[in-house]
Amino acid sequence: MNLHSITSAGNETLMIAIVLAVFLLAGLVKGVVGLGLPTLSMGLLAGVMPPAQAAVLLILPSLLTNAWQMWDGAALASLLRRLWPLQLGVVVGTLWVPVSMATLDAELASAGLGAALVVYALLGLFALPLAVPRRGEEAFSLASGLITGAVTAATGVFVFPAVPYLQALALKKDELIQALGLSFTVSTVALFARLVMEGSFAMDRLPTGWSLLLPLPAALLGMAAGQKLRGRVGEQGFKRLFFVGLLLIGVYMVARGVMRY
Repeated sequence: MNLHSITSAGNETLMIAIVLAVFLLAGLVKGVVGLGLPTLSMGLLAGVMPPAQAAVLLILPSLLTNAWQMWDGAALASLLRRLWPLQLGVVVGTLWVPVSMATLDAELASAGLGAALVVYALLGLFALPLAVPRRGEEAFSLASGLITGAVTAATGVFVFPAVPYLQALALKKDELIQALGLSFTVSTVALFARLVMEGSFAMDRLPTGWSLLLPLPAALLGMAAGQKLRGRVGEQGFKRLFFVGLLLIGVYMVARGVMRY
């Protein structure tokens, strides 16, 4: 089954162009602020294919760009020691929560998540940051991971509440980017396992091999360009850019959900 057969567009060339443009843009945003690839790609592709099919196309570029982001830095070992409860919660929540993209209104759920991101981004932009007390951090990490996993299983998007939680840890710019890469890598692997469990990777439901590989070079190219842009931004400038990025992603998620209804 190719892209032509999983959409109603009837024009495979146009669909190729759409997929390439979506993942190029999503990769660029991810390179700049460290997130946004699954959110934007799932949202932009929702109008031309079912959410489960979009999630299948997302797996490979998401895994490789997140792994790249996770390894690109010197803080991985310390982040693993500090954030293992978060990752455990993500895996458990994603695999065993009793909801999925096949049973839940993913667009409505995404709109709710978008509203939460808007509120959080505004708090950050107006210098009202959240903070996680070091005492009890493991419990907060586990709870955040469980909720993030449940949201991932339901929507295919793994930014909330993991992203606000990680930002609330007051990590440095490069540490935050690497921590996001770690969390997103774990979420991508867990989402892949969930899709396999639900049968989304059955041979008669998969796109062709070239279609699965199609988004990868676009996402990698966009991410490389975004990283170059990020390298020119200082610590305070990055924080503003980070919150503005969250705000725009949240507004987009809300608008898409509202327009559907």
